[in-house]
Amino acid sequence: MTGATDCISFDDFLKVDIRVGKIISVNDFPQARKPAYRLEIDFGKEIGVKKSSAQITEKYSKEDLLDRFVIGVVNFPPKQIANFISEALVLGVAEEGGVVLLGFDRQVEIGQRIC
Repeated sequence: MTGATDCISFDDFLKVDIRVGKIISVNDFPQARKPAYRLEIDFGKEIGVKKSSAQITEKYSKEDLLDRFVIGVVNFPPKQIANFISEALVLGVAEEGGVVLLGFDRQVEIGQRIC
């Protein structure tokens, strides 16, 4: 885990492509070692739809997640998780009882880059 004194340059930060997406599909992921969902997330015209495995079952039902706006990293290399290839990382805060997804206080367009 990165400590408060570890620094990166602003240019390093800009290399991380963080976008607004909308969850368009949520499925159970029984093959995962820890409880998770398989998500399909629409990141807009430039990025398209990406798949993600997310360990968010403790705080969110499938119905809660469908059509929800999320924030995700879209330029990490694909990662195989069990029999599934995860192409994006959904961002949240780990707290006791599970992960809380990051969100917005106003409506935004999918595909927007976080700056």
